[in-house]
Amino acid sequence: MPHSPGQDQTTVVDLPAGRLRGANEHGVAVFRAVPYAAPPVGDLRWRPARPHAGWSGTRDATADGPSAPQMYREGGDPVLGGHGSPPFDEDCLTLNVWTPGVDDARRPVLVWIHGGGFVSGSGSLPGYSGETFARDGDLVVVSINYRIGPLGYLYTGEGGEGEAGNHWLSDQLAALRWVKENIASFGGDPDLVTVAGQSGGAVSTAALAGHPGTQGLIRRVILQSPPFGLDLPAPDAYLERTAAYLELAGAKDLAELRELPWQELIGAAAGLFAQTMRWGYWLTPFLPVIDGVTLRSHPAQALLNGSATGIDVMIGWTREEANFGFALDEGYAAATREQVTDRIAETFGTEAAADVYAAYERARPGARPADVLMDLITDELFRVPAVRLAEARAAAGHPVWAYQFDLPTPAHEGRLGAAHCLELPFVFDNFDQWAHAPFLAGLAPAVRDGLAYAMHRAWIAFVRSGDPNHPDLPHWQPYEGDARTTMRFDSVVTALGDLAGASRLLHGPPARLRTPPLP
Repeated sequence: MPHSPGQDQTTVVDLPAGRLRGANEHGVAVFRAVPYAAPPVGDLRWRPARPHAGWSGTRDATADGPSAPQMYREGGDPVLGGHGSPPFDEDCLTLNVWTPGVDDARRPVLVWIHGGGFVSGSGSLPGYSGETFARDGDLVVVSINYRIGPLGYLYTGEGGEGEAGNHWLSDQLAALRWVKENIASFGGDPDLVTVAGQSGGAVSTAALAGHPGTQGLIRRVILQSPPFGLDLPAPDAYLERTAAYLELAGAKDLAELRELPWQELIGAAAGLFAQTMRWGYWLTPFLPVIDGVTLRSHPAQALLNGSATGIDVMIGWTREEANFGFALDEGYAAATREQVTDRIAETFGTEAAADVYAAYERARPGARPADVLMDLITDELFRVPAVRLAEARAAAGHPVWAYQFDLPTPAHEGRLGAAHCLELPFVFDNFDQWAHAPFLAGLAPAVRDGLAYAMHRAWIAFVRSGDPNHPDLPHWQPYEGDARTTMRFDSVVTALGDLAGASRLLHGPPARLRTPPLP
């Protein structure tokens, strides 16, 4: 549920845009729904973020604002229990700030970018509260809302330099500039900013790190479960998807789309889900587009070139990422060996498919065809591309810190394993804010809390120094070409050499992984 103002003492900050009144909550000052860009409404829909005009008087910043418009299901889902709740509104380009003190302490800054398959989520979700990081790490924490779904990721092809697409990215760039210009007023150091994100938010984080407009704005990045295996479309390919969306929305062009209420735009997105569905692939109806203007290359390449090579990087994945989307689907549970072998052939070719299936089967004794499929998707989308990034950085002399989250959840009879998103409450160490999430059911409190302490403190250490080591963690070496050290976060935390070696060797040199086209 969105946070509402309580009876806690308020605090005031003066910014160039105007005065803000926040609240003191549990010893941390919090400022909510702070505008960082103009509302992207009317003619500004599907245009880059514009500067906010500011306000007169004192703006109340004690309650969350609306989240970006998105699909919503009452009662949530069986894994996360929901990833965004009303109110929704296009006037959503706001951020939240948590700080131990409104002073001149110049604390390290953590900027959090939520994921959600490019279609869901909010920086105001209780699970993404920056309170624990601010209090435990003496950090200033910022979480942002940005345009998602059709309002953020629909490629229009309209406009000139900087106007063509990826409006979600323009939002995030505006938020980072706001941090640079304003965070010192909240006790933060504008020259010591770590950007972190999970899933789609990790793709955003990498895209920002490699963007020419962020030089000097980012010192470090944390990439949690980035789906770097996605083959992101070029403009021509994406315009086919845009045409399909226009038809679903009942509009002949962008001008007519701009006249529709956002509720109708979100409703039309449901039809695009159906049209882009393909058996054995993670569903992604909306994607970043490599337009050569706002996004010049795949975000997975962003940290390998130019000034981005000097950024400190932590990257990781969960052992069974794909179980999030497939393990509870009865249709996939009934998958046959032939179906999965055919799906493998789409990546490895027909001649190699049977051998690849056998390799996955050996790695997971007793595996059903569905288990082989989920391990394949985990490797294709998450584990192998992350390892390739680590390998390339290490070879260039810029090693990263790599981890794998292995702790399985007992929820749903253990079918989820260590699924996508499961590391999030451990990283934030705020399980009370995840009480609605079914995937945490049955975890032993002692194991849960001990692992959360280890991970949360490692993230704090990395934000503060670029090194995640702390006294209550086994020694963690960067990922380098000889040892390939990867921290395994489980009921026993262990630093292992080449933890993902079997997947790395099976998939060999980089292959082009394809996102399913529209039928």
